[in-house]
Amino acid sequence: MNASPNKKTVVLVHGAWMTPTSWNPFKEYFEAHGYNVIVPTWPYLDRPIEEIRKNPGDDFGSLSLQKIADHYEEIIRALPEAPLLIGHSMGGLVTQILLDRGVGAAGVIIDSAPIGGIVADFRSLASALPIILRPSGWKKPFVLTKEAFDENFANTAPKEQRDADYAREVIPAPGRIFYEAAFSIGTFVDAKNRKQPLLVIAGEKDRTTAPALVRSIFKKQSKSKARTDYLSFDGVSHYLVAEPGWQKVAEASLNWADHLNS
Repeated sequence: MNASPNKKTVVLVHGAWMTPTSWNPFKEYFEAHGYNVIVPTWPYLDRPIEEIRKNPGDDFGSLSLQKIADHYEEIIRALPEAPLLIGHSMGGLVTQILLDRGVGAAGVIIDSAPIGGIVADFRSLASALPIILRPSGWKKPFVLTKEAFDENFANTAPKEQRDADYAREVIPAPGRIFYEAAFSIGTFVDAKNRKQPLLVIAGEKDRTTAPALVRSIFKKQSKSKARTDYLSFDGVSHYLVAEPGWQKVAEASLNWADHLNS
């Protein structure tokens, strides 16, 4: 599989609580610029949203980040060329795990969850505490409440969009992945040996993975000899891939990827 980043395939890796259709703005943008866009879903989630909400599956709560990465790796290695990987939130962490395995030609991580060894700042930790303090929460799905979506996930999005997107996009997430991210379980990567270029993106008003956390990820990933860049977008929340202003994030991601070839 050709590993040159100038190829025109992109794999979008969604995060916790969101369906793959949350990537629709990015998907349409990259397709309009000549990319073949693939948006896989996590294991257990290839079903209608109503069915997922009613019954996410007996084993879904214990789904691990490594198993999610395994699922994406199988899909990506079957492609005719190594794609650009773009991951949001937990999808950004999965993207870094995939790059560490040598999967993908380049990566963009947007408001990523922390890789191993990164200590969360107070703001990000406060958002995670309701999840990880649940009894036996590592084996149970976690449902993001509308209040938490409004206050911590999409806090700068218009109310009308928050209401519509919560009803249309938000699904349960496996509890185990939050413990793994919080306690660096299976999330370490060898940043020094990363060969692929990486762009790290933060949102100024993010209350889920705050800018301080994202900057820590960038600092660790900058130990690689491969190109490593950082961008921050003002006035946007964790939902910057879909809320107003998403076009700037998509444009910056595409321009960065295209300039790898110049």
